[in-house]
Amino acid sequence: MTSTLARVLQLASTTLPVGAFSYSQGLEWAIEVGDVHDEASTGTWLATTLEAGVGAWDATWVARLMDAWQQDDDITIRALSERFLASRETRELYAETRQMGRSMLELVRDDTSVPAATLALLEELDRQELLSYPTAWTALTAHRGVSAQDAVIAYLWAWLESAVLASLKAVPLGQKSGQRLLLELGGCLNAIALRAISRSADDCSNLLPGFTLASMQHETQYTRLFRS
Repeated sequence: MTSTLARVLQLASTTLPVGAFSYSQGLEWAIEVGDVHDEASTGTWLATTLEAGVGAWDATWVARLMDAWQQDDDITIRALSERFLASRETRELYAETRQMGRSMLELVRDDTSVPAATLALLEELDRQELLSYPTAWTALTAHRGVSAQDAVIAYLWAWLESAVLASLKAVPLGQKSGQRLLLELGGCLNAIALRAISRSADDCSNLLPGFTLASMQHETQYTRLFRS
């Protein structure tokens, strides 16, 4: 195992202390109303969100941010972070990326090998409430020498594993169901990553009305395990 692979595996791990385990991104509401109730319906929800949501939007932002960090392009980094925050359609989704971004910033602070200029930019964005999770995550990922393609796949895997874990708790599903979902959907990540890398930020779309409505309804859901 190369040191770069070990570093990207760490950043893709569900043990990364950024609070991803506490969010379902509207999935909990879909479970509450019965739209998601078994392995098949869970797979449909996750596949749709992966393909048309996080894979069509977040993944491209990760790729473009990786480019910007590698080129020390502070202006583009700032613009991308601000636009990503503007794309969060609900209060919970906005709060999620801000909280995870701040948690990621704590990890950057602890890494003494991160250039002072990188940390200074992240600190400034945080003070101005413009720091999103992808911005902070790619700062550390780019610094560790990870390629754009590997970074996008790692980011997608982290999202997928967290979403499957939420499904295991809330549907609920068994461990074998979770592994089948990871195997099936994980096999799509390379193709999704390649498409994301080839897109510009202006060519992205994250139109998922059902996803947005579920997130909105979750804000007033009476009984819930997750913060989104």
